[in-house]
Amino acid sequence: MRILTTLLALFSCGLVAAQPYSTTEGRELPRGVINPCISATDAATNSESHRYRSPIHTWSQAGNRFSADFTSTFAWTNRQVLLHIESASCDYELWINGQRAAINRDGNAPADYNITKLIKEGRNNAEVILNIPSDLAPIEGWKSDSTTPALGPCYLISSPTMGVRDFTVRTEINPETPEVATTEVGIIVKSYALNPRSVRIFYELDDPAGRQIAHGQTDLTLDMRGEDTVRFLASVPDTMLWSTTNPKHHTLRIRTQRDGRFSEYHQYALGLRAAELKEGKLYINGQSAALRTESCVPTASPEVLQKIKNRNTNTILLEPGAVAPHLYTVCDTLGLYVIPQAPIDSHMAGTSRRVDGNPSNNPAWMPFYLERVENLYHATKRHPSVVGFSYAIRSANGICLYESYIQLKKHQDGRPILYPTAEGEWNTDRIE
Repeated sequence: MRILTTLLALFSCGLVAAQPYSTTEGRELPRGVINPCISATDAATNSESHRYRSPIHTWSQAGNRFSADFTSTFAWTNRQVLLHIESASCDYELWINGQRAAINRDGNAPADYNITKLIKEGRNNAEVILNIPSDLAPIEGWKSDSTTPALGPCYLISSPTMGVRDFTVRTEINPETPEVATTEVGIIVKSYALNPRSVRIFYELDDPAGRQIAHGQTDLTLDMRGEDTVRFLASVPDTMLWSTTNPKHHTLRIRTQRDGRFSEYHQYALGLRAAELKEGKLYINGQSAALRTESCVPTASPEVLQKIKNRNTNTILLEPGAVAPHLYTVCDTLGLYVIPQAPIDSHMAGTSRRVDGNPSNNPAWMPFYLERVENLYHATKRHPSVVGFSYAIRSANGICLYESYIQLKKHQDGRPILYPTAEGEWNTDRIE
């Protein structure tokens, strides 16, 4: 039935011309936050500035252009250098030392750019040019015409040529033994080298009381520009799981070693909880969860989030737009559920599904829809507070949204995937 629906949507669009707009290029695949450190001490303090991480605080602005100088140090030699841009007020181009490095068509989401080949030791320049007016305005209907050009936090990361690119966390409850959950941690390792390389991965997981519940090491060899995942399992008592009433956090530590020397250290706080949609009901840690919701702007301060929590609200529905870097972490700490919203809102284009009607039923817009839902998923996937995903709002239904729903389902995450205005069509999960 879904295949037939998709075919009908394609037919209704008629013969659509090739995509008239440029798509994203030059950015790394989306991932969660990664902070490679030079020592265990830096990793433990989650330092925002150290030898392998350098914030760019000062940008000069001229209209829609932002420019900043930065320094590439000797310590970054034979390593990869990535520029992280948290967000921008619209899509943009990135230029490094006068050369175009990337085009990003979703300025709402965090993005990393490998600029190793474009920089030199010493002083360098980065320029971000915002696309104003944006040709993506038809799917960003929440914005006003007077949106001020803005650039979110930016910093440089120095990573080893073979090291940790991302990690995933998934916790499940076995109905036969609900008092103990099983957590799987996947450490994604990537090599940028042009020849095979080997690395030893050390990992450990501590419970909220500081007791070690899993540890080990794995040797991994990757071919040229290869990528693989190291996985381990841990048993977690239900009393140690993250919940809204008891938002406990475990601690994950990762080290990588090559040629007898440690090249990076990582430490992250993890809220381990199981989330599953079953027969129209959301279960958190095996227990049915009733959501008491409130709409919230994505830039809400910690003080505002605390006030929402104090009102006996347990879930915030984020409005579309760039999310403040602190928001998910604060909600993880408060025990406040979050349903984030992908930045897709095409209501300004009307509801027609015909050619030149709403972008949601125009295959030419497909790359932009799929990119935005992928960015949404990877930016939020590790946060225990995130209990579902809303992938569009106020948009006519159509093939781009059908495929966006299917794309998110491919992650087999278990959390509900929502499109509030699906109007009875199949591309939304329902929560009773």
